[in-house]
Amino acid sequence: MTAATSAAETWSRVRIRALGIPRSSIFRLALLYVLLLGVSVAILLGFIYWSTAGYMDRQTAATIEAEIRGLAEQYRRRGLTGLTSVISERVARDPVGSSVYLLVDERLERVVGNLDRWPPEAPDADGWIRFRLREWGPDHAEEHEARAQVFRLRGGLQLLVGRDVRDLEATRSLILEALAWGLAITAALALLGSWLMSASLVRRLEAITQTSRDIMEGDLSRRIALSGSGDDFDRLAASLNRMLERIEALMASVRQVSDNIAHDLRTPLTRLRNKLELLGAELPESGEARTLAEETIADAEEMLATFNALLRIARIESGSRRAAFACVNLVPLIEDLVELYEPVAAERDQWLDWTSEGSSVRIDGDRDLLFQAMTNLVDNAIKYTQPGGRIRLSVGAEGALARVVVADNGPGIPDESRGQVFRRFFRVDDSRATPGSGLGLSLVQAVVQLHRASIELEDNHPGLRATLTFALACPPEPSG
Repeated sequence: MTAATSAAETWSRVRIRALGIPRSSIFRLALLYVLLLGVSVAILLGFIYWSTAGYMDRQTAATIEAEIRGLAEQYRRRGLTGLTSVISERVARDPVGSSVYLLVDERLERVVGNLDRWPPEAPDADGWIRFRLREWGPDHAEEHEARAQVFRLRGGLQLLVGRDVRDLEATRSLILEALAWGLAITAALALLGSWLMSASLVRRLEAITQTSRDIMEGDLSRRIALSGSGDDFDRLAASLNRMLERIEALMASVRQVSDNIAHDLRTPLTRLRNKLELLGAELPESGEARTLAEETIADAEEMLATFNALLRIARIESGSRRAAFACVNLVPLIEDLVELYEPVAAERDQWLDWTSEGSSVRIDGDRDLLFQAMTNLVDNAIKYTQPGGRIRLSVGAEGALARVVVADNGPGIPDESRGQVFRRFFRVDDSRATPGSGLGLSLVQAVVQLHRASIELEDNHPGLRATLTFALACPPEPSG
């Protein structure tokens, strides 16, 4: 494998892991906590805003009420003349200040004050009024809010005393902006923390998942790596590793027993077949005894074939054959397969042909096992397709995948049985009368899993269509 290929695979794994983080339950749980944190922070900041703005509003109202009490005292002591005199003095003392005064007659014409007209807004039940002040600047007029209280005096006079609350508005806007930024920064940090936490957990879960895939592909020696932190994941990994060690020991024991049984039975069966052949040679050419001997020899050969198939499947599932993988061109492999089975198909009056998309479709694999798997598929197609039928093979590449298709127009496999035909010794009811042990597709499945490929059985309308999909792991052969 080249450095570029290794880097591409590493980047692909990182990309898949990053895309998988938002779909993980850990990230969704972290988002829930972020939402709860955001709501809590929003409530807290809202309370701070309400308390601060409320305090400033109450302070403004207290200032206005204090000025009203002073003016009321002057009005009681000195009458209207004293009131207008005090207002004029205050306006003259601070003409551009924040205090607002206006005394008008019954026609709402100004008597004294620093407003040019009576505001059109109506006061509330307590006499408070909010209106907009317009201040003319060198370039344009600016409007800002003012708050005041309205009183009616004798003789139809009305008095408005208030304050320009532009500073209060600016302070309120500043507080709102600060709260908004605080909430946004809190949410961003919470999301970043959630992503980092989820990435860490997903990375450790992905390590467990990858180890599980390797074990399912036959490498029972794989173990989950420990981080050394002694946390819950390490304790879980340690427990799983102990379980895997126990399973590996049990599987090795079962495999050893199976191998011993197969070897022990294969030897006497071979002797039995040889003795039957010797016995058959001593019998007359025609006769019931000679026929019985030949049938017994055939039964012994079928039993030997079954044991050989079981041993072959066990060796494939152990994963030991991956050490012999090399680049395999599927096109000449299919050519050899068709050349081998064309006479067999011709004897059954069947048509066997094949097509190829290009001259080189290369994968990383074991050529002998691939040939055996595809041989089983073609053999089944010929065996179960009626005379005059057609078997088609095709091989090609699509993107980063290589596909081999074996299709026939025979009876096919019922939908309810397609998920079971890969089990050992399973045979469809209609095919039990056909010679065979029910291990052909089991071997195909073992080879497919060893190559980390996939096989799919579909309806060919009529017949069966088997599609094997491999990864294009080898570069194409150089031309010329």
